[in-house]
Amino acid sequence: MRVSLLLAVALLEASAVFATPSVRGTDFLSSRGLVSKRPNHPIGPHRPGKAFPSSPPRTKTCVVKSHRDGTDDSQNILNAIKDCNNGGHVVFSHGEKYIIGTALDLTFLKNIDLGTSLHFVHIPPIYELNIPADIQGTIQFTNDTAYWQAHAFRQVFQNATTFFQLGGSDVNVYGGGTLDGNGQAWYDLYARDIYILRPILFGTIGLHGGRIEDLNMRYSPQWYNFIANSSDVVFSNISISGYSKSKNTAKNTDGIDTYRSDNIVIQDWHVDNGDDCVSFKPNSTNIVVQNMICNGSHGISVGSLGQYLGEVDIVKNIYVYNVSMSNASDGARIKVWPGISSALSGDLQGGGGLGSVFNITYDTMKISNVDYAIEITQCYGQKNLTLCNQFPSNLTISNVTVRNFKGTTSKKYDPLVGYLVCSSPMVCSNINIENINVKSPSGTSLYTCGSIPGIERQVNCTTKSDG
Repeated sequence: MRVSLLLAVALLEASAVFATPSVRGTDFLSSRGLVSKRPNHPIGPHRPGKAFPSSPPRTKTCVVKSHRDGTDDSQNILNAIKDCNNGGHVVFSHGEKYIIGTALDLTFLKNIDLGTSLHFVHIPPIYELNIPADIQGTIQFTNDTAYWQAHAFRQVFQNATTFFQLGGSDVNVYGGGTLDGNGQAWYDLYARDIYILRPILFGTIGLHGGRIEDLNMRYSPQWYNFIANSSDVVFSNISISGYSKSKNTAKNTDGIDTYRSDNIVIQDWHVDNGDDCVSFKPNSTNIVVQNMICNGSHGISVGSLGQYLGEVDIVKNIYVYNVSMSNASDGARIKVWPGISSALSGDLQGGGGLGSVFNITYDTMKISNVDYAIEITQCYGQKNLTLCNQFPSNLTISNVTVRNFKGTTSKKYDPLVGYLVCSSPMVCSNINIENINVKSPSGTSLYTCGSIPGIERQVNCTTKSDG
């Protein structure tokens, strides 16, 4: 048995070297353990209101060849994807490293799986294979910052760009492999010039129906994931990590940001980063986030919203459940720009936009060393609160529930554990804080409150609401 398994590995490697792509029947390769099966992690315990579309089995397999010399493999990847589009499975071979130095527009995909080649998780130890279980490949983007600034795909929100954009219908990506954004060059460059355009590692742009599962994401130059103009997508079992090895911090490394997207599930992630763990950007609707471990982040955030004058931003029907949040600036966070132009930093400014935040639930969060357990602000980017109150936000916040939190905040704002301030009582309503057992290091549970009607009856306010 040991010989036959090793022979199978050798045959797959041969096909990866001598064919680009190598096309074989999916059943043939799957029966020999050479193609990872779709994980299809169950969605739970919560689901959005709409069912997800089915994804039929694939009928052919294309194995991508790596040059194995550090040169660009983008054309080989594109060839395999085109050959296996409309019903195939693209395989990135085990133990291989693929280099991407070309921006790839993959928004034409239909009925396709992108996965890895081997899945030896259940091989008994008696076989003594000299390879680790569940062997996967690595996809690394080049650190040619000049090329990527000129050629990465420009998205329409906050000057976002992506290394590639993946879209279409019925697309599944999985397998346990690693995507490496080669971020160190970007962290150092951004420290010298905050106006550079840093690519996002994984761009899901215009995808309708699909699953992104069982992936490791490392060293993104900016956000790790951006999902835009998409619907009916499940993101399961994603690991995110990657810090700077120099004195220049890796900044704006959000775990995942949703934008103009509907019916999305984000579940079972482990995120070590330096910005929002999850962020719901404008026009994110019917989204479930559950079973998350977030470390070092800025929390699970609604927003920022209202940044662009004249734009209408809507975030509604969001359910966040069962989150472990540690060493973070926030747990649950809603951040809205005021009604007057403001500047958070040289490369992030705005205010005056329209819209609403409606039907948002944060349910069950365990916090440890978090600055604010709960933060609601409509003065994002505006340090002059008097000026913010003179020009209250044009964006309303209503029907928000935060419940079942426990843990301890950091020393940063001790004795405070939260910040609950709207710019006017006219634009915030039905904010409910329930069963919160969070203490500061000194044992208090105090909040800064302002302009939220009835909030002083729910929490211990150091200032009284104007409502």
